[in-house]
Amino acid sequence: MPHKFNTDRRGKFLKARYAVTNWPEYNEALRARGDVAIWFEHGATGKWRAPKRKGRGGQPTYSDFAIEACLTLGLIFHQPLRQTQGFVRALLKLIGLELPVPDFSTLSRRAIGLAIEEVRPKSAGSITLIVDSTGLKIHGGSGWQDTKHGTGKTRKSWRKLHIGYDPDSGEIVASLLSTDQVGDETALPDLIAGIESPVGRFLADGAYDGTGVSTCLTEAFGPDVEVIIPPPKTAVFGLGHQRNTHIQHIATQGRMAWQSKTGYNDRALVEAQVGRYKAVIGAGLKSRQFKRQITETKIATKSLNRMTSLGRAIFKRAA
Repeated sequence: MPHKFNTDRRGKFLKARYAVTNWPEYNEALRARGDVAIWFEHGATGKWRAPKRKGRGGQPTYSDFAIEACLTLGLIFHQPLRQTQGFVRALLKLIGLELPVPDFSTLSRRAIGLAIEEVRPKSAGSITLIVDSTGLKIHGGSGWQDTKHGTGKTRKSWRKLHIGYDPDSGEIVASLLSTDQVGDETALPDLIAGIESPVGRFLADGAYDGTGVSTCLTEAFGPDVEVIIPPPKTAVFGLGHQRNTHIQHIATQGRMAWQSKTGYNDRALVEAQVGRYKAVIGAGLKSRQFKRQITETKIATKSLNRMTSLGRAIFKRAA
């Protein structure tokens, strides 16, 4: 945001530099992300086979845990389903476990509606929730052919991934995949529906400015939640006390001073998580069907949280 108001003299600003103060621990955490044993939970033998159910029909062979474990390994190590099957088969052989491995068609079929178990400790106090959304490509569509040969605009669309981030724990506490036609304000109620921890502070960009968002946040987190959303330049009074206070502060002190006082610049942390998602997982979706894509993004955000639990970098301003 500050660059938008200082574009003409951006080159005169020195870029802030930071140093990692816990480099040995963080370095080891980065190594641990590539350890296959981290992603293959201890005690998997007892969870691998599906419990027998009563009634007519065939019995399921693999539990949801087994399907999730295979899909997670394939996602983290960027392998298609057939290669994932071979990878898990070789891994179990090296470990010495005689367990059946689901084939690629089973993984594809069971990915629809798969229940992803999220284990998040409930925070003792209120948390800060920062939300944002980003676009994810659907299979193919790199744009090279359009640029090289001028084939024109294609009709391929993309998906929108909405995430809610807690800067204190470093975890993505909420995620939601939608089509590109769904707006941020429309997706917000479903995004925050599964958050169990109390939220005392909410940050978002101007796309969330509106009475619907204020009403949704009040109903979900109570009337005392602090909402920090930048009002537009043409904003007028009358849509809530907090918003009126923001408008008044910007009018008297300026937008930069408002950002500094309210801590709105912390919203850059969720943008960093968006970049982290695309750097680690990828900027596109492997699955082609929307229901499978939902499962894919849930596994991806859970995997990123698992990486965070291994260790986080602690920064200190160096210059």
